[in-house]
Amino acid sequence: MREIVWDTETTGIMPGDGHRIVEIGAVEMINRTITGRSFHTYLDPQRAMPKDAERVHGLSSEFLTGQPVFEQVIDDFLAFIGDAPLVAHNAAFDMEFLNWELKRAGMPIVPMSRAIDTLEISRKANPGAKHTLDAVCTRYGIDLSGRTKHGALIDAELLARAYIELTGGRQIGMDLASDAAPEDNVYERVSLAARAHDASPEELARHASFLAGLKDPLWLS
Repeated sequence: MREIVWDTETTGIMPGDGHRIVEIGAVEMINRTITGRSFHTYLDPQRAMPKDAERVHGLSSEFLTGQPVFEQVIDDFLAFIGDAPLVAHNAAFDMEFLNWELKRAGMPIVPMSRAIDTLEISRKANPGAKHTLDAVCTRYGIDLSGRTKHGALIDAELLARAYIELTGGRQIGMDLASDAAPEDNVYERVSLAARAHDASPEELARHASFLAGLKDPLWLS
């Protein structure tokens, strides 16, 4: 089973207000295992970066100017994701931005039915808890020390590890056994000498004494 865990960084929260994607990061998983294949790009939004957004991800207008525009990278991104399910934290946000950009480019949108939302999975698994990516990673002991700001690729990598934990860890379903065959147990057979079964003289004497106390025992007639 192939899945793509992905994330975006943007200039704001509403594409309808003119905000754009500025970074896309995605990692490939097969059978809940991170394969090491990834996709990553920065994008020139062709607009100014608001300071509030820059404080979140650290991407300035100066850095992004001259990066590829969306239309230059979208074919590579679509080829990378293929027809796999798309796993994201608050998937509606990322899917809305992606589809807004696709519509701007005159391309077909990606159906929401392909999205898997880890935010919803976390809410069901841990009701009443915090559900930010940081909180989920902390809950499952995932190291956040390498993350100083939001970044699409590092967040996708962290989310992939969190997704594994949220969906039951590396052992999924009822097949919990190792693939390796267990080693045969080897037992040493120990032979014991046959025990004597004849009654001893002392046992015969006690038996005779017992019979003497009975009245006309049948086995003596």
